[in-house]
This record gives sequence, structure tokens and C-alpha cells, in this order.
Amino acid sequence: MKIKNIRAKLYQWTGPVKTSDTIFATPLSPLPFQKDSQAPFRFFSWLVVVVETDDGTIGLGNAGLSPDVAKLVVDAKLTPLLIGENPLNTEYLFEKMYRSTVAYGRKGAVLAAISAVDIALWDIKGKIMGQPIFMLMGGRTKEIIPTYYSRLYTRDLDSLRKEAEHYKAEGFTGMKLRCGYPLRDGIQGMKKNVEMVKVVREVVGDDVDIMLEAYMGFNYSYARRFLKLLEPYNLRWVEELLLPDEIHNFSKLKRETGIPLSGGEHEYTRFGFHDLLQANALDIFQFDTNRVGGFTEALKICNMAQCHGVEIIPHGGQMHNLHVVMSSFASPMAEYFPKTEIEVGNELFWYIFDGEAITENGQLQLDDHKPGLGLTLKTEDLTHFNIIE
Repeated sequence: MKIKNIRAKLYQWTGPVKTSDTIFATPLSPLPFQKDSQAPFRFFSWLVVVVETDDGTIGLGNAGLSPDVAKLVVDAKLTPLLIGENPLNTEYLFEKMYRSTVAYGRKGAVLAAISAVDIALWDIKGKIMGQPIFMLMGGRTKEIIPTYYSRLYTRDLDSLRKEAEHYKAEGFTGMKLRCGYPLRDGIQGMKKNVEMVKVVREVVGDDVDIMLEAYMGFNYSYARRFLKLLEPYNLRWVEELLLPDEIHNFSKLKRETGIPLSGGEHEYTRFGFHDLLQANALDIFQFDTNRVGGFTEALKICNMAQCHGVEIIPHGGQMHNLHVVMSSFASPMAEYFPKTEIEVGNELFWYIFDGEAITENGQLQLDDHKPGLGLTLKTEDLTHFNIIE
């Protein structure tokens, strides 16, 4: 079996977008002169990689991070490396892609491109072997996947209450909100962020986990004071308080607080997570399989993390992450973004693929008998997409 063809399809959303009540801190928030500090972090396109073998088997991969740039990498750099290769040699092919691009890659859009291809190769492997990917990675480690509800984008307290109440009633035993007030709002903004947490805790009670997302928006001084104020609310974790390269400051925060710290959504490969482990920087790793290096790297990181008592709770739900959760004892739960109107970009997955797992009473199930990734591309209701090949 040989790889015959690789196509990188860029899905650009041209439909309506909701932005009126989507407000949270970002890495640009501390800077002056920002009219919209969230703009660079909304993404309204998605990359789909289609790998075809000489026997007609099709593998699907995807990337949500910088998909326009990732497409260029797949087309110009990765495809020539892979045509004629055996798609089942996933370990070898990852190393070939990674080492061939290391001079200008290592992280970011290049790793997103490699990840998309790697996911497609594992999809082929699963289809050829007649097994879902999680079975190839280690098999079923849990009867069902617990999830936490991940939205609560609003900073309007009444809306926050209503949304939290609704999804508690839906059966979710965990939910994540965002910090609505950025670093430049100072101590008053910090108190308002704490008030948001307080409101959600009052609504859901003590038997529902609360997680808080800071999306790289703060600095060490702010984070240290903020964590102290958050201690009464028994948070499951606080996520991405600092820029991802501030590993040394994450290590200091981890020594100073009893609140679990999470991150890794913007970290890449086994090497990046090895550095985090060596620094004892985080309690929870949140890589995204379609950024970190695909299933090939995700498997290695899960095994490393488990040895150090670090949990794996991948960024984003989506099938490429759910296979990781199902196959690893290091991973206790999955993130879940429900299908909604397009708001920040995570929602696009629902509009491009069929087969995504849907929660019931806050839990997900994967099919033992659906080979590969378990997804197909939609062929209808694509009028709001401009698709570039």
C-alpha cells in the first residue's frame, strides 16, 4: 500500500458570526491601543487534509490552528515527502515530516500541518485494520467518557447564571468559564473575574466542577494575587494564566498555590511537554491532537505524563481528541463544545464533519465498531463555506 495523493482543503466560513457578548482576556489584552484584543484569536476557517492510498482508502485529518498557513505547508513541504510511502508507517512518517521541517518548524503552524497529516494516516490505519483509532492506541480504558461543558463566554452575570443553570440541568458535572476582564483592568477587573466564578459556584453548587480559562492573558504578578482570591471556590483548575513560554513562572505559581494549573494547548511535541514535566510546571496537560503532532506524539505524551501524575485533558472535544481520552488512563475527561452559532471558531467542526460524538447527560460514547477516526465530510449545507483546494 502506498500514498497516492494528498489534498489540503481550506474551509473558509462566510456566514454570520456572533461577537456581541463574547468577551474574554487574550495575550493582547495587556497592550495599549487595542480596539479588539480578541480579533487575532478568532478563527473562521478550518483545514481538512485528505490522504488517498493506491487501493482507494481515504484518511481524513484536520487543523484549526492557522489553517491557511498550514495548508501551504502541507502542499509545498509535506506532500512531496509522503507520496509513494506506506501510510501504515506512522512513526517513521512523523519523524520524516518533523525532521525535514525542523529548521523552520518545531512548533506552531508547521506542527499543525504535520498533525493534520498524521491524523489522516491513523485514520487510514484504522480503516485498513477495521478498528477505531482508540483501539490501536491502547484500547478502551473507560466505559464512557465524562465531559465538561466549555463555553460560558459572557461576562453578563444574569446570562452567566442562566447558562450555567441550563447545562447543569443537561447533566454536566463540570463547566468552564472565561475571564471576562483583562489585565489592564487591574484590581477592579480581578475582583470582577472572581465575582464571575462566585456566581457560577452559587448556581451549580459544590458537586459540579468549575474550571477557569485565562487564555494567556495575565502576568505572574497578577496571577499570583488572582489565585489567592480564587481559593475559596474549589476550582478544578485554572487554565493558561500566562504565555506558554513562561514555564519558569508556571513553576513558581504551582509551588505557591493549591489550585491545579493547566496548560499546553499552545505547546508542541514530546519535547515541549518533556520541558514542562522537568520544570514541574503544570498539573494538567491540555494539548490538542491536531496541533501537538497528531496521534503519534499524543501517545508518547500521555505515557510520559502518566508517569509523573499529570492528567491529560485535551483542548477541544472533537474526535481526534476523544480517541486519546478513551485510550489513556492519564485522561479522566474530555472538553465539550456543543454545536452553536459560529462565535469564536471552535464551532466550525460541527459544520464540516458528520460523525462527531454528542453528549448525553454530560457523557460521550465512542463506537467500538466504527473504524478509523469515525468522521466523514459533509456534502450538504455548505453554502456558507468557501472551499479552497
